[in-house]
Amino acid sequence: MPGALHGLRIVDLTNIILGPYGTMLLADQGADVIKVEAPEGDAVRHIGRPGRTPGMGPTYLYVNRNKRAVCLDLKQPTARAALLKVVATADAFVHALRPQAIAALGLSYADIAKVKPDIVYVGAYGFSADGPYGRLPAYDDAIQARFGIADLMGRQARDDTPRYPPTILADKTVGLTFAFSTLAALMHRQRTGEGQFVEVPMFETMSAWLMVEHLWERTFSDAGAVGYTRLLARTRKPYRTRDGWMAILPYNDKHWRNFFEIVGRPEVLQDLRYATLNARSLRIEEMYDMVEKLALERTTAEWVTLLDRAQIPNAPVNRAEDLFNDPHLVWRQLFRRYPHPTEGEVMMVEPPMRMSRTPPEIRTQARLLGEDSRAVLAEAGVPAEEIEALARSGALIEPG
Repeated sequence: MPGALHGLRIVDLTNIILGPYGTMLLADQGADVIKVEAPEGDAVRHIGRPGRTPGMGPTYLYVNRNKRAVCLDLKQPTARAALLKVVATADAFVHALRPQAIAALGLSYADIAKVKPDIVYVGAYGFSADGPYGRLPAYDDAIQARFGIADLMGRQARDDTPRYPPTILADKTVGLTFAFSTLAALMHRQRTGEGQFVEVPMFETMSAWLMVEHLWERTFSDAGAVGYTRLLARTRKPYRTRDGWMAILPYNDKHWRNFFEIVGRPEVLQDLRYATLNARSLRIEEMYDMVEKLALERTTAEWVTLLDRAQIPNAPVNRAEDLFNDPHLVWRQLFRRYPHPTEGEVMMVEPPMRMSRTPPEIRTQARLLGEDSRAVLAEAGVPAEEIEALARSGALIEPG
């Protein structure tokens, strides 16, 4: 069954994670995503141990499924001209190059709109192009340092040392925003026929994302405190049980009342310092300190039984490796193995959403560098002799 975005064509000049993750989400929903790489290929092809073929690293395989692969040396005018013929057949053109770099290739919004006036043109990069940081390069760790998460993690830890979470938080979050923004502009185009320029800057996106809860009292006053106190509590963490670790998460009045009843301490909530949600929020360090001490009295299994019965949110601490055997994820079949034309059998993570009419799916595996170059150019009307000339000059790259 065709996906929800079947019929949409997206020319994708993104690389690494941010853009490819965003366009993978669109491709999973049925969009025809044409991934255009430089002769050296997307750098993420070479990150991690590849399967059978150089340039087919594990993360590349994940975020570039369901796409077609074209490889062009866009510094050559003939390759740029061929790409513009492909763009003329597309609904959206997306890239993650700095504005100066994409302009130098002759592929700015003004350039693309000349051949496709109603194009949805999306640029995802570090900072808004016309701002003070507009010419700076941006990588996930640098954005994490700049938008405040590294500092907040240090403030919440016991040693006050800034640190990065062990995931590419900015790339993936901005990738989601990038996909959403592309769809919003495409929806406007469907209603009005108008294309537009869309900018998705990492720094601004992540700053807005962080401040959902951490704007806090600054909402009301320029002198107000910033930082959601519950999240910054140093006793907010997984708690050691008698035989492991787990999350114990009483939150509302009912949760806290039930928690102190099952541990035999109902008098705690009779103390006016802890009797209401507001009072507890002002003493959240003390509340979590009590939970931390009490957690040591039982095993993880005993806690899960008691807390589930009392309807208090909780969870054992899993390792990433545990997810493959998690009963719910096994039921959901989130991890499945697929045959790959060159890499043998590979594990993929299924699209997590479920849709009754247009289910997303993994239709094709990530392609070799330039594997679809000839086919895509031919579809766009590039004559066979021009394709041959591009190949002979090195402007078009094919596998092998």
